[in-house]
Amino acid sequence: MATGELGDVGGYYFRFLPQKTFQSLSSKEITSRLRQWSMLGRIKAQAFGFDQTFQAYRKDDFVMAFFKDPNVIPNLKLLSDSSGQWITLGTEVKKIEATNVPCTQLSMSFFHRLYDEDIVRDSGHIVKCLDSFCDPFLISDELRRVLLVEDSEKYEIFSQPDREEFLFCLFKHLCLGGALCQYEDVISPYLETAKLIYKDLVSVRKNPQTKKIQITSSVFKVSAYDSAGVCYPSSKNHEQTFSYFIVDPIRRHLHVLYHCYGVGDMS
Repeated sequence: MATGELGDVGGYYFRFLPQKTFQSLSSKEITSRLRQWSMLGRIKAQAFGFDQTFQAYRKDDFVMAFFKDPNVIPNLKLLSDSSGQWITLGTEVKKIEATNVPCTQLSMSFFHRLYDEDIVRDSGHIVKCLDSFCDPFLISDELRRVLLVEDSEKYEIFSQPDREEFLFCLFKHLCLGGALCQYEDVISPYLETAKLIYKDLVSVRKNPQTKKIQITSSVFKVSAYDSAGVCYPSSKNHEQTFSYFIVDPIRRHLHVLYHCYGVGDMS
């Protein structure tokens, strides 16, 4: 291959996989939850294939090659800051940031401590608290307090490494929702939805030696810059605006989970 071709960044070639559907975001039940959380129409998962062996230590080359690939540019979707419509990037990426997101959790027992610490009652009801603000979020229950308020007495029940886990990030994003989020009174919709999305995006296999199930995916939180500054996932920074790249090195698939904070679809 002649050097200098567009696809020659690190030797990765990508292809869009439009036929791959993500049940966890499209089923009727989940759709109605996302509508309630003001995330519907603002969250999307897309799948791409790639042709080279993925090496985690070369993740920056991999992500840069992705943004420059002629099969990605017309297919990767993001929300326009100005129109609120889904668009493609339409600008040249000059720099990327790809942060490792640990992905080791194999069970929802990770969240049992919410019950043990009286953040959630045995019935599944989330314990309410006096309203306070952790800008821009209203905190009216113990769940959002443990997620957001660093000097709250129960913040420590999730360590810093726990909070970096992809499963925790997903759960937290769903709990915080979009701009007109109607919060749940019970925990199960958050836990169920996080579990379904996680299972949809992350690949596992049985280790042939130990027979234990292990996660094979690598996860990165990604942003991209053009000559003017951040252009992806959005030019506006917000804790609830994100793009995660979930790489399956065995199947050579890349799943992109994207959300842009704002007012979701109501109808």
